[in-house]
Amino acid sequence: MAEPHALGLESGTVVLVPHDERWAALFRAAARELRQALGGQILAVHHVGSTAVPGLPAKPILDLLAAVPDFQTARALVPALTRLGYEFRPDEEIPDRLYFRRRRGTARTHHLSLAEPGSRHHRVTLLFRDALRRDPVLASEYAALKLELARRHPLDRPAYLEGKSAFVRRVLAAAGVG
Repeated sequence: MAEPHALGLESGTVVLVPHDERWAALFRAAARELRQALGGQILAVHHVGSTAVPGLPAKPILDLLAAVPDFQTARALVPALTRLGYEFRPDEEIPDRLYFRRRRGTARTHHLSLAEPGSRHHRVTLLFRDALRRDPVLASEYAALKLELARRHPLDRPAYLEGKSAFVRRVLAAAGVG
């Protein structure tokens, strides 16, 4: 029997799976691919989101954050990222990042954000991830919230995201970010 894919979720759905140890290796492979294709045009690639927190249930989509020197550089990377299979999503709501997604068939497998290291998006994304990695009680509280929201909103991604926002704001406020 073939091993199931470690990544992939249909658009518009919210399904959480137990943490999969393969996610760390898949991140390393994706980061290596980005570095090889983009070279010095990216400063760093970070594994972020719930798949980056050991033990945390997550949507099986790999979240990557690539630091870029500036937005002009980021925009110039769109054609190269398209060739790697990343679809540019220019109409996303976060103003200080460029956002891409990658699919296998119709399932989303990767979300990639390009942001400048000093940007709010870059800072809060790493702060939130690091807070969950450092504090098992906080991670457990977040896991319970996510599982409940996924149960209540399996076909309503916006409601799932909105349900997490107060928790995220609280964690960021505790880290000194308003």
